[in-house]
Amino acid sequence: MADTLLRLRDDEPQEEPAITLDAFLAGQNNATAVRIEAGDDARALIPALDRLALIEVSFPSFRDGRGYSAARILREAGYAGELRAAGDVLVDQIAFMRRCGFDSFAPESPVDAATLAASLTRYEHVYQSAADARVPVWQLRHGCAA
Repeated sequence: MADTLLRLRDDEPQEEPAITLDAFLAGQNNATAVRIEAGDDARALIPALDRLALIEVSFPSFRDGRGYSAARILREAGYAGELRAAGDVLVDQIAFMRRCGFDSFAPESPVDAATLAASLTRYEHVYQSAADARVPVWQLRHGCAA
């Protein structure tokens, strides 16, 4: 894991090392931290979401977007624990990862705090619904905000 852990949560970080999804499904299901590799099916964790404190999603390359889908699937299934993007995570991707439900990041390379803060506040409005609670601009424009 990276030396720098960026957490956008108020609770304590999960200290237990994450086991692989295969190990969890093969019987090590008393673990509270699981790592999903690119290509793993995140839906396999849905029956156990209430027992997991951390799900770490691997990004082997910044060009590999499968982790975004895994995050959204887990959040829409009700997962409320820490969801960590780990690996080749770039600062300009973090705002989009947040929209999909990630709230913790373990990038391979250090992230400048000022650049991160600027990227997270760059866009006042969003254009589509996502796993976060932000209301799309078209709903605001038409008075449909919930």
